[in-house]
Amino acid sequence: MDRAGNMDRAGNSDAGVDPATLCRAVFDETARFVAVVADADLSTPVPSCPGWTLVDLIRHTGSVQRAFSGLLRQKVQERPLTRDVELGLPRSDDGYPAWLAAGAEIAHQAFAGTDPDAPMWVWGADPHARFWMRRMLHETLVHRVDAERALGLRAAIDPALAVDGVDEFLVNLPFAASFAPKTLQLRGQDETIRFRCADRAGDWLIRLRPDGFGLVPPPADAAVAADTTVEGPAADLLLLLYGRVDRAADALSVSGDQRLLAHWVDNSVF
Repeated sequence: MDRAGNMDRAGNSDAGVDPATLCRAVFDETARFVAVVADADLSTPVPSCPGWTLVDLIRHTGSVQRAFSGLLRQKVQERPLTRDVELGLPRSDDGYPAWLAAGAEIAHQAFAGTDPDAPMWVWGADPHARFWMRRMLHETLVHRVDAERALGLRAAIDPALAVDGVDEFLVNLPFAASFAPKTLQLRGQDETIRFRCADRAGDWLIRLRPDGFGLVPPPADAAVAADTTVEGPAADLLLLLYGRVDRAADALSVSGDQRLLAHWVDNSVF
């Protein structure tokens, strides 16, 4: 159990992307993002991020990459007192695609100079440098999808990365209340929600307790019948968790207590 009384473990899946793959994936996902926005109108609204345009989306993603890279270089041991980061923002909007690409190179250098097993302060479940590497990947991946969808493009997600993204989200969500306060509403009387991949090995069981929520550790989870089960391709489960697809989407199969799933969706905003 973690310090908040939540289960601290990886999900029952083939998740757990190795650091070398994380490094390549951040670089590749950023390159895909840059290719999507290079010739786009950067004033295009991003429906999945209300109030944002593409330039806001790029600025956010590139800023996160630089911030996380700074944390890795410093190997911070305590919560930083300031979020100030030297961003080197471009002087005009048309410079943002190249600026985003440069952020991936900064991340690559930070990864290369950091032992992924090095102890670090993190806000989530895994107090090691690899936490920030993994977090950077999924932040970049989801926002790349946001950009594609904003431009009416079909967004494809590597299933292995999607499985890891589902696992990373569910493992860390119980720790996110400081910036996602609605998660404090995720309480219950031992009701359970199962998320299961239809195209990869991946099965996660969440229990909502009176004092919090968290993953039920294997092997117990395999024997537990959930109150609600959501099954679908890993990519669609990932986008559901991030609020990018509706729980009624055709790709998802939902059985059991629909109100319990609605409660989860309404309060798990990350």
